[in-house]
Amino acid sequence: MNKIKLSKLWYSLHSSYWFVPTLMAIGAIALSWAMLALDRSGKSGPIESLGWIYTGGPDGARALLSAVAGSMITVAGTTFSITIVALQLASSQFGPRLLRNFMQDTGNQLVLGTFIATFLYCLLVLRTVHGDEYNVFVPQISVTVGILLAIISIGVLIYFINHAATIIQASHVIEKASSDLHGAINRLFPEELGYGRSEPERQVGEIPADFDAQAHSIKASDSGYLQEVDNKRLMKIAKSKNLLLRLNHHPGKFIVQGCELVLIWPGEQVTKKLTQQINDAFILGRERTEQQDVEFPINQLVEIACRAISPGINDPFTAIRCIDQLSVGLSHLAEKEFPSPYRYDDDHNLRVIVEPVTFAGLADAAFNQIRQYGSTDVAVILRLLEAIAAIAEHTHRQKDQAVLLRHAQMIERGSHEGVTEDNDQKDIAERYYRVLQALEL
Repeated sequence: MNKIKLSKLWYSLHSSYWFVPTLMAIGAIALSWAMLALDRSGKSGPIESLGWIYTGGPDGARALLSAVAGSMITVAGTTFSITIVALQLASSQFGPRLLRNFMQDTGNQLVLGTFIATFLYCLLVLRTVHGDEYNVFVPQISVTVGILLAIISIGVLIYFINHAATIIQASHVIEKASSDLHGAINRLFPEELGYGRSEPERQVGEIPADFDAQAHSIKASDSGYLQEVDNKRLMKIAKSKNLLLRLNHHPGKFIVQGCELVLIWPGEQVTKKLTQQINDAFILGRERTEQQDVEFPINQLVEIACRAISPGINDPFTAIRCIDQLSVGLSHLAEKEFPSPYRYDDDHNLRVIVEPVTFAGLADAAFNQIRQYGSTDVAVILRLLEAIAAIAEHTHRQKDQAVLLRHAQMIERGSHEGVTEDNDQKDIAERYYRVLQALEL
């Protein structure tokens, strides 16, 4: 299994609510075996000398373990119910796509796992307690560990109450989406402006003149969102067979089965085996992820903002917070060197042409919908223009500055119809002028 598929597997496990609790349950089983083995070995003298080990009889041990196990499974059920309520609130307020962030929350998984592990541990120890006339066995060390686990669970419950109230706050959700955005930027755009490019300059004629006519199309064998592309595998295939590949989709796009996935030149080398190898390099899934899709966290912030300024919610302050985080993310992007769509092998031969991600496309994703839905909200309009002015200070490429100017012009023009108050129009004109100053126009 290659690195890309391992990454997808880990992402799926990390987003599930069963993986961490299952590991902790297995750990509880192993702990119960170890503690019972220590009790049966009779080597607990040094531990007993500490004075805090359980010294009661079998009836007391049964009652204690039964009380802990019963309370833990009850608290686990309550915890699960609270989590479901939090997910419902998040889905209605922030959008169903934000549920992924809640499912990935390690704190909730650890809380649920702690309660289940404590319940399972006490249950396994309880079955070994004997108090009849001919067979008396009280695993004192095991019972003591069960008490310690119960105390730890109380602390975890207090943590969960605070954590559950925190993770559904708008500020926390927005911060998490913003953190995903910056992580994706650093992962996908590692080079800063001013640093050398790793690939050689393009040479005239390196793309065959008959590429479009002679290239063979590889069709997608399945449907789903393109989550990741195994670039190393594609490069290896192209180099070993002396091919030139042109990818028609980038991560984040929805792929329909049978659509054109890749163009391969020369087309006569395409075989059924090669088609399968190419399809295996494209990882599809039911949902988008931010692993190779920098636009996805941008869309999450935009979705929160658009829901906040909808008439049913009317919360411009949350929208403004999202715009602030978008301005930080786009400022970060403006200082990055976007990878070339032309990928070369070690011998400087062009092998792969990818569909590029551009600053213009990401800026459109960040501003268009908020501008359209917030065309009558003065506070949102003002903050959009302020955000563009802030991004302009970090923008050094002329084509990126033209993108920012285009968005500022659309926002300013749209405000003429949506805003009728003269003083509000003056404030908008002032912010628009600041954008022109920042762009040095």
